[in-house]
Amino acid sequence: MTAPLRIGTRGSRLALAQASWVRERLTAADPDLRPELVVIKTSGDHLRDVPLYQVGGKGLFVKELESALAAGTIDCAVHSLKDVPGELAPGLIIAAVPEREDAADVVVTRDAGGMAGLAPGARVGTSSPRRAALVRALWPTLELVALRGNVDTRLAKLAAREVDGLLLAAAGLRRLGIHPPHVEACDPNQFVPAIGQGALALESQPGATAERLAVIEHRPSRLAVDAERAFLCAVGGTCVSPLAAHATIDDRRLTLRALIAQPDGSRVLRGEVAGAASDGLRLGRELAERLLRDGGAELLRTLGLPA
Repeated sequence: MTAPLRIGTRGSRLALAQASWVRERLTAADPDLRPELVVIKTSGDHLRDVPLYQVGGKGLFVKELESALAAGTIDCAVHSLKDVPGELAPGLIIAAVPEREDAADVVVTRDAGGMAGLAPGARVGTSSPRRAALVRALWPTLELVALRGNVDTRLAKLAAREVDGLLLAAAGLRRLGIHPPHVEACDPNQFVPAIGQGALALESQPGATAERLAVIEHRPSRLAVDAERAFLCAVGGTCVSPLAAHATIDDRRLTLRALIAQPDGSRVLRGEVAGAASDGLRLGRELAERLLRDGGAELLRTLGLPA
């Protein structure tokens, strides 16, 4: 009998829910895989009270899992794809992208009405530079509060009236089975989601393990996130820079919307490109080049980033 497939995951409730979902689908697709979960603590889990962009970005959730892959402690790692940097550690690949969840952001409030129902000066919690920039651009009368922690912690702060609204990923709520009474989706065409949001990445070394993981690859989801990540790599930004890109596929045609924003929301450069879904990598690079020409390069330089 072959050895069990060791799936590395963070220990948070959401990470475990995602990894368990992957394990179930792998087992259903190939019972011989015998996947088992291996929990690994990451630096991002230790530093809960510090904005991620101040301590290395979302890559903090990835690097220890990549180290375990390189050391052979685990066979694959499950990541929220939005946490995965544009460049993977040497010798590793994204072996599979399962079917994507809803990529949109949602606003959670104590009362009905969503973002538009919040009074001027209302406090909205988020730790994301992208979300913060878009709130400042679209709802400038609202006050932003830096907020990290898991979903339950953030919802508790909303209930305790430390904030009046929360911006969260729809996918996280769905995977946890949490249904707050007042949730309103943000229009992804306007409030463009994070690159890879709602998708999972199964990272491994190339070879036999990657081939086994491919049984749950979802081609449309892969094509969409590849286009988004091509935009990310071509722009060369980091989590310090409010970037967004979201691809949708309809009848083999891919539409990619993206933006580069000033952190204070005073300037938001937006663009859209469409073409064959199989041409997503080129489309992502093309849109990045266009936004960089239209002022994105200058904006990134003001943030101290190369462009």
